[in-house]
Amino acid sequence: MPRVVAYMDDLFFQMKLAETAKHLQVEVKVATSQEALLQLMDPPPKFVIVDLNARNAPLEAVAKLREQQPTLRIIGFLSHLQTDLAAKAKAAGFQQVMPRSQFTSKLPQILAMAND
Repeated sequence: MPRVVAYMDDLFFQMKLAETAKHLQVEVKVATSQEALLQLMDPPPKFVIVDLNARNAPLEAVAKLREQQPTLRIIGFLSHLQTDLAAKAKAAGFQQVMPRSQFTSKLPQILAMAND
């Protein structure tokens, strides 16, 4: 079963992610701290989903992750008004950054990429 790791502390999104992943037969592991995120990298997941509004410094966590996994695909989501944060995420190596509403509507397609 393909595996995806998520870095988020929002329980609502964790539940939505888990339910959608279950229907698509994708395993999802959730980290709420930088240490937990790094521990979930073995074996490397297909990609990582990051809530850029997580309380535990998501950009710093991704910087550490990039040291260990420089080519890993990382997808981030945030409030649509946070253009500065979106630019920082792109500079930090995120392949995709999208508004929370777009992430929510495209979640099945995003998780389906784990099966490719």
